[in-house]
Amino acid sequence: MILAASLLAVLAVLLAWPVPLAVARSTWPERAPGTALLLWQAIALAGVLSLLGSLLVAGLAPYGPHPIAAVQVLASDVGHEEIPPGTSYASALALAAAALLGMHLVLNLVATIIRTERQRARHRSLLLMLSAPMPETPRTRLLDAAAPIAYCLPGTPRSLTVLSAGLLDLLTEQEVRGVVEHERAHLRQHHALVLVAFRAWRIALPWFPVARRAQHAVGLLTEMLADDQARRSVPDPVLARAILVTSGGVGDGPVEDAPASDPVSVERRVRRLVSPAPIPAGVRFAVPVAAVALVVVPPLLLALPAFTG
Repeated sequence: MILAASLLAVLAVLLAWPVPLAVARSTWPERAPGTALLLWQAIALAGVLSLLGSLLVAGLAPYGPHPIAAVQVLASDVGHEEIPPGTSYASALALAAAALLGMHLVLNLVATIIRTERQRARHRSLLLMLSAPMPETPRTRLLDAAAPIAYCLPGTPRSLTVLSAGLLDLLTEQEVRGVVEHERAHLRQHHALVLVAFRAWRIALPWFPVARRAQHAVGLLTEMLADDQARRSVPDPVLARAILVTSGGVGDGPVEDAPASDPVSVERRVRRLVSPAPIPAGVRFAVPVAAVALVVVPPLLLALPAFTG
């Protein structure tokens, strides 16, 4: 199992820095945001599985030739209150690290979800008091504010789209329709679920620079996906102008992180609308295959006798 642990460790290192850095510096994600978002999710999941798997396999190596058999031996000896033969400080430390890291990630994800839901509930309560419904646009609230504000507030079945009076004054009817379609695309495509997972990853590993880079990249990709949905309803130049006018107020609201609201990200969103480019053929087919392979490889390294024997 040492070979499996070594291969998983190498994969974890690759997915911790060089691979995400290469994806973040690429230009093709702007042309295929859905494919790029799939790849980012695969990188995050495979990275966590590889890191936990390498620690787990290294810790179980003294107890058997295969992880399942090793777990059975370990559980049997521990159940009889015996220290398993072959136990070393290194193996015990690896097992403890795998258990602690796994619990830390899971508990942090649960805590982030609970905290986010509580923030949304408080925000929704204030919003219902400070805004008025828009009868002509169901599940949309109007804020009496001069600033151009537009965001969505996720919640099933109580999701809301929020617009400000200042936004309606600045934009044409067609531009407002594009903004509304953009925000509702976030709700329909459940972008909040993806964002909360990457936010939890960044909070759990604050010293991990790739976690912050991944959160920003994923936030920008969800904005581009929402733009692609909105451009089905309005022409690209109209949507581009709406983005520029409302760039300071469009987002997922105060309870969400807004990694894609910086000027550079706004410029990238507008550029892809004004000067669209075709998706490279290689990206269309190779990236989904690579994403699936990334998720499949760590379990295979644990299961295949050729690697675990």
